[in-house]
Amino acid sequence: MDVNKLLQIMVDKQASDLFLTAGVPPSIKLHGKVVPVTTTPLTPEKTREVVMSLMNEKQRAEFLDTHELNFAVSARGIGRFRANAFFQRNLVGAVLRRIETTIPKVDDLGLPEIIKELAMTKRGLVIFVGATGTGKSTSLAAMIGHRNRNSKGHIISIEDPIEFIHQHQGCIVTQREVGIDTDSFEIALKNTLRQAPDVILIG
Repeated sequence: MDVNKLLQIMVDKQASDLFLTAGVPPSIKLHGKVVPVTTTPLTPEKTREVVMSLMNEKQRAEFLDTHELNFAVSARGIGRFRANAFFQRNLVGAVLRRIETTIPKVDDLGLPEIIKELAMTKRGLVIFVGATGTGKSTSLAAMIGHRNRNSKGHIISIEDPIEFIHQHQGCIVTQREVGIDTDSFEIALKNTLRQAPDVILIG
């Protein structure tokens, strides 16, 4: 099955994740349960082919070198996805998570009012932490969106991978993805200080 068809099924059913693993059919996580999309198990060769097709040449080289890779996938007309590719038992596998493309608002997420104040802070360090799947990326996107709508300035994000695409509104928003737009967080951060930032997001 074509990977775009799998991604479309994932979006249509509003599943959170897509699993590509040799020996079992492509599966999605729906309402907390893993459900197969087809009855045909993926072969090791097909799994590798599908996963590698999601990457560019540089990402493939990094993946084969490190055996781990986090990256974003953009499927035209379908949506954006956060992917984690890995090796297990010397076989390639991957999990793709659906990314909401609409920038959420702080109020819609039910976050406390102080989040808006933190988003508008002119100086200082804000550290946002939490367990996997608790909404850190979504909350950060809401904070950046709030700042973007309510101020003038330059917002720079350094991400691995980029999850939410921010449009220029009150601010100019520069989004850099590690592995595509820059080689590392360290290099990007060093150069960011020369780009007249008002806000720097590292995520």
